[in-house]
Amino acid sequence: MTAWEELRETCLKCQACQLRQTCTQVVFGVGDPNAEVLFIGEAPGANEDLQGEPFVGRGGKLLDDMLAMIGLDRSRIYITNSVKCRPPQNRDPLPTESEACMPWLREQFKLLQPKIVVCLGRIASQRMIRTDFSVTKEHGTFVQKNGVWFMGTFHPAALLRQAQNKPAAFADFVALRDKIHEVCGHTY
Repeated sequence: MTAWEELRETCLKCQACQLRQTCTQVVFGVGDPNAEVLFIGEAPGANEDLQGEPFVGRGGKLLDDMLAMIGLDRSRIYITNSVKCRPPQNRDPLPTESEACMPWLREQFKLLQPKIVVCLGRIASQRMIRTDFSVTKEHGTFVQKNGVWFMGTFHPAALLRQAQNKPAAFADFVALRDKIHEVCGHTY
């Protein structure tokens, strides 16, 4: 069993916070465990909780469409959430829940060693980039931390509610495509 498979199996048994008691399953992530591009959302929603995969509802379809527009798909990147279990009624994860899940994300990060991290939405951006990061003002800008490029952009579910932000989000994905060509070694 690879280190990635071991991490996944251990994570799926996690009981570190109360969220495991109310969710259907732990949502570890999906994609290429050797990907150079990592997408991080905040937490699974209802569809993700049922299917065990991040971004599978209408927001996930939009994310897939945006990836396709820049020549990517889920098989060439890795997608996960900062919190692996669904918070009740899709509420924001509590700080204690985020802290309980952070070791899993750190281990995924350590094994992946991504060159680019795309934070989907406010919660993920504030967790990974900066606590006062504003997606509406700073989306699409890259920040380098410890040799890794981070970008925050709109969460696909938010784009479904606020379609006026779709052109800006698409521009962010074009910038992502350019950054991938600049820094990634794999052929994308």
